[in-house]
Amino acid sequence: MLLEQNQANVSMGAYEKGFKINKSLVTNGIAVLVSILGYVSPVYPDILKNIGFYALSGAITNWLAIYMLFEKVPYLYGSGVIPNRFEEFKSGIRGLIMNQFFTSENVERFFSEQEDSYHHDISLEPVLDGLDYDLLYEKLIAAVKSSPLGAMLAMVGGEQALAPVKEPFIQKMRETLLEFTKNPEFQKTLHGLVSQYFDSDSIVKKVEEIVQKRLDELTPKMVKDIIQEMIRTHLGWLVVWGGVFGGVLGFCAYFV
Repeated sequence: MLLEQNQANVSMGAYEKGFKINKSLVTNGIAVLVSILGYVSPVYPDILKNIGFYALSGAITNWLAIYMLFEKVPYLYGSGVIPNRFEEFKSGIRGLIMNQFFTSENVERFFSEQEDSYHHDISLEPVLDGLDYDLLYEKLIAAVKSSPLGAMLAMVGGEQALAPVKEPFIQKMRETLLEFTKNPEFQKTLHGLVSQYFDSDSIVKKVEEIVQKRLDELTPKMVKDIIQEMIRTHLGWLVVWGGVFGGVLGFCAYFV
C-alpha cells in the first residue's frame, strides 16, 4: 500500500536524521554553558550570564513553538496545530489533486498525448511539474497564523521566518504526489479507464473516488508525520537564530 510505503519512508528519514546534528540541542547546550561560565569566569561574569540566559530563553521559546506545531501539550491552548487542522490539510491535498491536476481539460489533453503508452506505465511527471504547490503551503501557513501560535510566530519574524521551509516543502509534496501516481493500483485504474470509451467527466469522477478513498485512509498522525518530515529539520534554524538574537539582546541589555 502507498500509505504504508510513505510511513516507512518517513520512519527511515527520521532514523537517518538521528545521526545528524540536533540544532536545538546544540544551541540550548551552548546557551547553558555560557550561563554557567558567567558564574565561574573571573572576567565579565555578568555579561556572560546575561548573554547565556537571554540566548537560552530565545532558543527554548522557539523550540517550544516548533514542538507545539506537531504535538499537543496539556494545558497549553493552541498546541498541536497540525493534528488539529487535519481535515483542512486533507481538503487541501484533495483540492490540489482534483482542481489542478485531474480537471476534464487536463485529462483530455494528457490522454490524447499518451495513446502510444497504454501498455506501459503512464508517467504523470510532466503534469505534476505544472501544478501550483503554493496552495497547500499557503494552507499550512494560514493554519499556523489563525491558531494561537500565530502571535508566537509573529514574535520570531512572522511568515518570513518560514521562507526557507517553502522550497523543501514543495519538493517533498511533489515527490509524494509522484509516488502516488506510480502506485500499481493507480496505474491499473488509469489503464482500465483509458481502454474504455473515453469520457473525461467519467474518468475525473472515478479518479476522485480513488483519491477520496486514499485520503480516508489517512490519520492525523500520518499527516503530522508527512509534514513533520518536510519541514521540521529546516525549522530547527529558528531555534538557532532564537539563541543568537537572544544572546545579542542579552549583551545589549547589560549596558541599558
